[in-house]
Amino acid sequence: MIIKFIYFPLSLHNYKESSSSFEVILYLSYFESRLLANFDNFNDILEKLEFCEKLGIKNVILEPKNNIIAIPLELKSKIRLETKINTLFRINLRLNNSEDFKRRIKHFNNFSDILSIESLNKEVQLRAARDSRVDIVSFSNSELIKTLTPGVISLIKQNNSFLEFSLAPLMVKNKVNQSKNLRNLYRFIQLALKSKVNCIISGNFDDMYDFRHPRALISICYSLLGVPLDRAKKIFKINPISLLERVNRRNTNDFEPQVRLIKGGET
Repeated sequence: MIIKFIYFPLSLHNYKESSSSFEVILYLSYFESRLLANFDNFNDILEKLEFCEKLGIKNVILEPKNNIIAIPLELKSKIRLETKINTLFRINLRLNNSEDFKRRIKHFNNFSDILSIESLNKEVQLRAARDSRVDIVSFSNSELIKTLTPGVISLIKQNNSFLEFSLAPLMVKNKVNQSKNLRNLYRFIQLALKSKVNCIISGNFDDMYDFRHPRALISICYSLLGVPLDRAKKIFKINPISLLERVNRRNTNDFEPQVRLIKGGET
């Protein structure tokens, strides 16, 4: 199955692909929901996307790792023209306290990309879980995941936003830390599954040579983390589409999306 998002930008002068629209066709295939890249270095972006393409990954959500809070439409268009991979975009804010949250979140009204929040501060986590501008509350490293509470999970579920885990902590070389990270991931992923909260699991690998096709990540979730196979496939295939639909419903600024379903794609 293919989902076709057709974006109609307010300004079309930068879009040479079409005189009336810019298309992003999303195969209903598996997603890497968090691919970090240096957006000050276009070659770094292309190198990582080319590596993903060799792995057979069709859908990638890119995240700048150098504190960029807005990605120009021109850069998005340039990236999409240079790769066969379907590329979407997210911004992640790492916040220290509630004042930091209130000061920075006001810049993200009608934000056209995915917005995620990371914080060790429980009050920030609760605010992020309640705020409709926040799409993802992320617990993607070994320190963050230990701060996750049922209260935050409940608020994320009520707001119909998304809880994010990452498999990157399983790639640490220290076997003792790797074992601890595995136990924590198992515990909190099981808690999320029982709560039936919307969940995203990303690779979030910093080293390009740790990249894996989402099918391999699904296998890890099934065999090591106790995620039923059908749930694991949904987490890597259906949930990212639901996340993008949430962003499109919220956004009224840059484009108006149209979604069309077409048969085909991976199983």
